[in-house]
Amino acid sequence: MGENLVIVESPAKAKTIEKFLGSGFTVKSSFGHIRDLSKKNLGIDIEKGFEPDYLVSEDKKKIVSELKSLAKKADMVWLASDEDREGEAIAWHLQEALGLKKEKTKRIVFHEITKDAILNAVQNPRQVDMNLVMAQQARRVLDRLVGFELSPVLWKKVKPKLSAGRVQSVALRLIVERERDIQNFSAKSQFKIEGQFHPQGENEKIEVNAEVSHRFDKEEEAVAVLEKSKDASFNIASIEEKESKRTPPPPFTTSTLQQEASRKLGFSLSQTMRTAQSLYEAGHITYMRTDSVNLSKLAIGAAKQTITELYGKEYPEPGNIPPKAKEHKKHMRPSALLICPT
Repeated sequence: MGENLVIVESPAKAKTIEKFLGSGFTVKSSFGHIRDLSKKNLGIDIEKGFEPDYLVSEDKKKIVSELKSLAKKADMVWLASDEDREGEAIAWHLQEALGLKKEKTKRIVFHEITKDAILNAVQNPRQVDMNLVMAQQARRVLDRLVGFELSPVLWKKVKPKLSAGRVQSVALRLIVERERDIQNFSAKSQFKIEGQFHPQGENEKIEVNAEVSHRFDKEEEAVAVLEKSKDASFNIASIEEKESKRTPPPPFTTSTLQQEASRKLGFSLSQTMRTAQSLYEAGHITYMRTDSVNLSKLAIGAAKQTITELYGKEYPEPGNIPPKAKEHKKHMRPSALLICPT
């Protein structure tokens, strides 16, 4: 085998990435997570600070054995799982399960599966981010503690086959509270006045629409104002001409992608994410699980080049969307969803 072993999550990526990296690199897939919490005692030692007990999954033992054998022969192992909590956890689990030495292991991430992105990632490796690993571990532990403990209570007290969860129980409460607000809402009618104005003279064909800014609580109040206004003459006080600049919409995040796919295409959430995963693995879009609208320099450069080729040099003005204040306060993934040129 080559002197470098690259491990990715999905087998669909492996061939493409291996082609970009060329000779000296062998790319293999872990087929997602290789370890999970054991079923015994929830897989968590509560007395020892909620320490998790991980086991290699039965269906992954053969894969782990193969990867371990390849890793021993390699001069360097590159962990190239996705750059999110789950991907970082997969990289850490591989490091632990394969017994990888720190000096022989590098962590690389990329936000689009293109040659430039892959080569740039190899040139800028890092270590496994334990903050992200711990975030994923906390999520997994909470899933077990909440779901495994509360679901049986629901079966006994409410109805069989019901389930509780770290996310679904909170979301259910929000939905219930919102529904109660809707049921308790008292509708209130208001009246508005709109007008169509036709200038006299050479501009008679022009039509100007306008609306009274005030809203009327009673119909008779609106009718009274309308009666006073309908036979009146109106003058244009001033005309101002100026150029306007329209800012393009921000790139998709995971949630806005799902919303637009549902609204315009009728896609379910799972259908949207399956489609996005396929597009990502084919190199057509950047990574689809993100809550940031920041774009990588590679993505901006690719967009500028494509716009220049299609429309001319005077059109592209690439740049990032200014982050909102709250985005400065939380850890953001560095790449938003962007259509890449092919």
